[in-house]
Amino acid sequence: MPQLTAESLAYLPASVAVPSYDRSKVTTGIVHFGVGGFHRAHQAMYIDRLMNAGKALDWGICGVGVLPHDEKMAQVMAEQNCLYTMLLKHPDGRREARVIGSITEYLFAPADPEAVIEKMASPETRIVSLTVTEGGYNFHHVTGEFDAENPDVVHDLGPGAAPRTTFGLVTEALSRRRARGIAPFTVMSCDNIQGNGDVAKKMFTAFAELRDPELGAWMRQNVPFPNSMVDRITPVTTDEDRSAIAKEFGIVDQWPAVCEPFEQWVLEDHFTLGRPPYEDAGVQLVQDVEPYELMKLRLLNATHQGMCYFGYLAGYRYAHEAAQDPLFSTFLLDYMDLEGGPTLSPLPGVDLPLYKNTLIERYSNEHVRDTLARLCAESSDRIPKWLLPVARINLKNDGEIARTAGIVASWARYAEGTDESGEPISVVDRLKEPLMAAAARQREDKLAFLRNRDVFGDLVDNDRFTTAYLKTLDTLHTKGARAAVEELVALGR
Repeated sequence: MPQLTAESLAYLPASVAVPSYDRSKVTTGIVHFGVGGFHRAHQAMYIDRLMNAGKALDWGICGVGVLPHDEKMAQVMAEQNCLYTMLLKHPDGRREARVIGSITEYLFAPADPEAVIEKMASPETRIVSLTVTEGGYNFHHVTGEFDAENPDVVHDLGPGAAPRTTFGLVTEALSRRRARGIAPFTVMSCDNIQGNGDVAKKMFTAFAELRDPELGAWMRQNVPFPNSMVDRITPVTTDEDRSAIAKEFGIVDQWPAVCEPFEQWVLEDHFTLGRPPYEDAGVQLVQDVEPYELMKLRLLNATHQGMCYFGYLAGYRYAHEAAQDPLFSTFLLDYMDLEGGPTLSPLPGVDLPLYKNTLIERYSNEHVRDTLARLCAESSDRIPKWLLPVARINLKNDGEIARTAGIVASWARYAEGTDESGEPISVVDRLKEPLMAAAARQREDKLAFLRNRDVFGDLVDNDRFTTAYLKTLDTLHTKGARAAVEELVALGR
């Protein structure tokens, strides 16, 4: 069985969709940092879809790896001619394989930073896109400001340094374009953080200003950073996935991208040098992405939190196990309809009831096998951004808050570090020590967890919120997670 390469495409089974376009005619228009599973199953897939329709052949993608572990991806891309399989896992167990060809080259920055810089400095590059995770933006978790003390940043700001960071590479490329009279490219963040374009602009211009205040000011005025909202579950590729692709589709692929069928991309239409016709591939182009972003944060991300702590305490370990439980799915829909949904602005082009039901269907997909432990991780970064704004808006508007407060209580009980069977819980959080210390005191001081004002602000001072919080926390301690969810569902509509 041959490895996936350009030469082996012709020998793949008819059940496998392959690029219908001539890849030798594709030219690079996008340079992308962070070629992981999400990018390959999302942005690269959209470009591939356009190319299969005979469009966007001048928008090929050059992938870039910056971190040491990206060397493995560079090797795989070289051996497979930048081809890979996207494996869709449908809820009914059906698998669908498609070979993606929109990435046409890959550069490993630590081996040759100059090649990466010149690729971006070239006039043919019109978009530089990012999926570098929240940590890749180098901002302080408390202040939100750029961390100028990061050792790699300090290195990149040194005279004549060969850049190690995305900031150093991108800024140098923009500096060269400015000096050569070439218009700047658009920097397009596709990371799952609120106001991703705004965050990218703040961080990149902060770096540039440290290097050269005049360059930073020029970037702030001339380089667009559109916001976007992206969504698709892309679990980590496993050896089981590789074996399944080989067995079912006759493809030996070292690094396929695995995903659910659902896909969504809402993107602000702010570009300097044009863009692919994304709208023809199913992307929703808007002038302001914030309402759609808040929809995702307060419905999808918040219901992840609503499911994970209660579910884990009750003995579930996978998202599909909890979502397939009618009690839990009813609770999540009640939260969306009665607490999360009322905080949202109008959403043109979105069928909100369908969106909510689709979320439950997605969570219930047992073939994706998303773990509750993953959803429970880094809660101190997630809860304040995704869930607490819902509580504050509804408290201000005299709306319902019992379910939101109950989710916070379930996190407090989870942070005690043992489930209801007495099994240890591995709490993963940058504030693990103070959170677990507070949770350990809460059977005597019931508001101990909520007193962390860096996380919860003044919610501990709100009687209506603390009353609802304590009611669920007491039930969690005396009767367990399932009984707590039953009480919240019993509140009715």
